[in-house]
Formats: sequence, structure tokens, C-alpha cells
Amino acid sequence: MARTEQKVRDLVDDDDGMRGAIETVLAHVDDDGEVTWVDVKGDLTSGQWGRLIERGVLVEGDAGFRLADAEEVRAGLNGSTGATDSKSTSSSGSTSTTSDDEVEGSSWSKYDKGAAVVTVALFAGYSWAPLRNVIGGVMDVFLGPLATLMPFYAVVMILALATGLYSTLLQANLMDMEKMSKYQDRMKDIQERRKQAKEEGNDEELDRIQEEQMEAMGDQMGMFKEQFRPMVWIMFFTIPVFLWMYWGIGIGPNADSHVVLENLVLPLMGEVAWTDQVLGPIQAWIVWYFLCSMGFTQIIRKGLNIDMTPTSASAS
Repeated sequence: MARTEQKVRDLVDDDDGMRGAIETVLAHVDDDGEVTWVDVKGDLTSGQWGRLIERGVLVEGDAGFRLADAEEVRAGLNGSTGATDSKSTSSSGSTSTTSDDEVEGSSWSKYDKGAAVVTVALFAGYSWAPLRNVIGGVMDVFLGPLATLMPFYAVVMILALATGLYSTLLQANLMDMEKMSKYQDRMKDIQERRKQAKEEGNDEELDRIQEEQMEAMGDQMGMFKEQFRPMVWIMFFTIPVFLWMYWGIGIGPNADSHVVLENLVLPLMGEVAWTDQVLGPIQAWIVWYFLCSMGFTQIIRKGLNIDMTPTSASAS
């Protein structure tokens, strides 16, 4: 089977909407065999147009784009059996189990983008005392009474518990583990088919798999965004808490503490001051916070039965 025909079949089998997109392109081809985005932008999406170019169905022409082979494109449309068929694989019958649409990257909402901008701005508080003092003073309205009721080490424990709880819930609700699992399944399937095609010496199939693999690599950005989205919100809520601890303990040149501080007893280290460096340049208060945070986070995940590891669909 000719490669352009196979590409068309693959596109249509993966996404029923691509049939209409290709038919639209065919209908708008001019006498010179070319078509431009302006001609079809009202009838198909930019993503569909991009996939046709990416897969080599559309190639660059003199004034726009032209079909790589119009007859093969028509043959591919006529020969495709729709979503019930799988992608063509090597002679052993291996099939791809995950389509492009199943693993396409998630889009951020305007709230996600706004939180990212604010989070980046909050980072300035670590090095710029005026901003740190403002945020510390505002947070002290809510956390100050807590610091007067109990020792500061207990306050840090409560903050670690709170940050661990909302971090776990944010990851569980904002990260699509099913989509990430499908991405992993797709990459595993490609690798297995590639290995099999090499063993069989099927160069044509290797070329197809190489194209599919290159296309799948573009999904990595979408998966990165999927993973980073909850991190933006976690930092959005956590950085003000850290800046309050900075402000309360008195971190930085000429900074004064705003809470009552007693020496802290750390495991294997004994009694230390909150600002003592205990692990290289890492101060005792950071070590105490992370010890509490890691412990509470594991307990919360176990208690709520939340698993943050993508699970292969084939293993479930």
C-alpha cells in the first residue's frame, strides 16, 4: 500500500473528524492542485490542518500547500474503515492501543495562567524584604494567634499538615492520571512494535513507526503541562506560608523574629537553633518543615487512598 494512502487511513482511523477535514481540503484544491489555510479555515481546525502537514499528506507548494498524492488520498478515504480499525502494524498483527486524541496535552485555563503569574511574582519575596514583610504581616493576621497559643515547632507541624493535605488534593484533582497512563501505554506500544519491526527487517513499518514516534514526542509538552499545573497552585498557596515563616523567624540581613522561638530538637542532631545550618547550607527550620511535610503527606495519601503514580491500562 502506498505511504500517503496509509497515512490518510491512519489519520481517519484515529479521528473520525479527519475524514471531513481531508474531504474539505480535496474540495478546495484549485486548478494547480494547491490549497491554502485561508481557503479552509472555516471548515477545519488549525490542529487538523497541522496534522495533515505534519504527517506529510499536505506538502509545500508554490503559493500554498498541495496534496502529496491526490489519488492516494482519495484511495485512503475510500479504504478506511473508521475508528474500528487499528493502525497498520507489522505482519505479526501488533496494534497501537492509544490514539493521539487520547493523550493530547491539556490546556490551562485563565485561572491557571493567572496563578502562574502571581506565583512567579511571589518568588521575589524570598530576596526582597519589603515584599516579604508585607506578605508576612498579612499572613500573621491568620497565623499569628496560632503562634501565640503553642510552640513554634507545633505551628510548623500544623502548616506542614495543611500544605500536605491541599497539595495531595490538588494533585489528585488537577492531574489527569488516566491521560498520563495512556501516554505511557502509547510510548510502550511504539517501542514494542519498533523492536518487532527491527527483528523482522520491515523497513517500511520502521519508517511508519518513526513518524508516529516523532509525532508522539510532541505530546511530552502536554504531559509536562499536565504535571506542572497542580504545582503552580501548590506554590501559589505554599509560598505565602513560607514567606510568613521567613518573616516570623527573622531570616535575612538585619531581620528580627516576630514569634517566640525556642531551640528545636531534631532527630540524630539534637538541640539546634532554628537558623542553624544542619545539612550543608540548609537551616534547621527547613529540615523540620520537610520532615513533617513528607511524613504527613504519606499518611494523607494512604488514608485517602490516593495514588499519584500513573498505572498502565494493561496492568490494571
